[in-house]
Amino acid sequence: MSSYEFMEHPAKKGFLTKLLVACCGGPFLDGYVMSIIGVALVGVSADLQTTASEMGMIGAASLVGIFIGAGAFGFLTDRYGREKMYAADLIVLVIACALSVFVQEAWHLIALRFVIGMAIGADYPIATSLLTEFTPSKKRGFMVGASAAAWSAGAVSAYLVGAIVVGLTGSNENWRLLLASTAVLGVIVILLRRGIPESPRWLTRNGRVAEAEQVAKQIYNVDVSLADAEGAGVVGKRVKIDLKPLFRGEYLRRLIMCSVLYIAVVTPLYGLVTFLPALLEGFNIDGGGVSGMWVETVILAITVAGSLIAMSKVDRWGRRPLAVYPLLLMALPLLGLWLWADGPIWFVLVAFCAYNFFSGGPSILVWIYPNELFPTEYRASAVGIATAASRFGAATGTYLLPLSLEAFGSGTTMLFGAVLTMIAFVVVVAMAPETRGRSLEQTGSIPVVAAMAR
Repeated sequence: MSSYEFMEHPAKKGFLTKLLVACCGGPFLDGYVMSIIGVALVGVSADLQTTASEMGMIGAASLVGIFIGAGAFGFLTDRYGREKMYAADLIVLVIACALSVFVQEAWHLIALRFVIGMAIGADYPIATSLLTEFTPSKKRGFMVGASAAAWSAGAVSAYLVGAIVVGLTGSNENWRLLLASTAVLGVIVILLRRGIPESPRWLTRNGRVAEAEQVAKQIYNVDVSLADAEGAGVVGKRVKIDLKPLFRGEYLRRLIMCSVLYIAVVTPLYGLVTFLPALLEGFNIDGGGVSGMWVETVILAITVAGSLIAMSKVDRWGRRPLAVYPLLLMALPLLGLWLWADGPIWFVLVAFCAYNFFSGGPSILVWIYPNELFPTEYRASAVGIATAASRFGAATGTYLLPLSLEAFGSGTTMLFGAVLTMIAFVVVVAMAPETRGRSLEQTGSIPVVAAMAR
């Protein structure tokens, strides 16, 4: 047996499950971190007397951190490996979250959220690249797509915890403890990641063939020869990373498509989870009380349902259909909220639930596409760049959202989200390929015809 065919066969019992849970821990923490601030902001605003600008900065700080962390650590992950930084980034997150109990001023919280964002941003290319490179082709869409479901589950968990705490205490004054609760979850994820080895694809690419073959023996119980595997580097010599090919030709086209899709999905979603109570209040629904938090929990739970359905279909239906049609359907509820901003409560809730449900397909594809469309030497870098681009858009949108609510109202704010979604629809229709059922070596390569055409 040679090349990477062995990775299409069963691994040792429990390995893929452990890998899936450990890798999804990062997105779960991201969803929890981004949503728990939405719960806490009610208490933050009352306690620290924050201005609309400070609220926007608190909401956007972690996104700016993700922008920097994902961009920088994507390259470092391709350069030094996935496994080396697998737990280190989360240690930083745990410390920063624990320090939230000492926040006394708005700038304290802004600084901590920035550091937390950097740690989360670093984890995206590390964890998703490792998961992608171990997963067999027939399960790859489901398993990598699970990252999106994990993010949504983290968001739901945050609002659920918030509803329970506020319900038991009768107030929002325990916001510091809510923010610090992420540290406990972070420790659990760090422990889950112990014992997971480096990717054989990365090891082989960087000339560490013997180590890659040892991992194959350890995880798949097979003896393989990887010296002549596709993309294998010179033995004992680390490959130098030249990112220039990512910014020209077909890879640039793919990077633009992934980035636009990612921006369109996360910008409204992050604004939603960060300022959902304020958004609901803009539509005359109490978002700060216990009942409001349960409503918010249900709305976000719909996102999990949409992601789970998309996960179950993506390896059968393919990637492209689950990107194109849902984007169009996502725009409709936002347009409805713009056109009928003073509509009844039932209409507002149905619109938010519909948007979150239809976002399930695109939400899993923002994780799948960047990992599939680039080769091993660029995979983490491409994931990092696409993530960074999306968080730049999300940070801008999250910072501007409270200002937009104050200046234009909830209805017009929804229109901005609809326009962004339709732009992504056009880009995806024009550029998104189909990668279902193909190996990573096939999906990450540039077709000969396309190369000759240039």
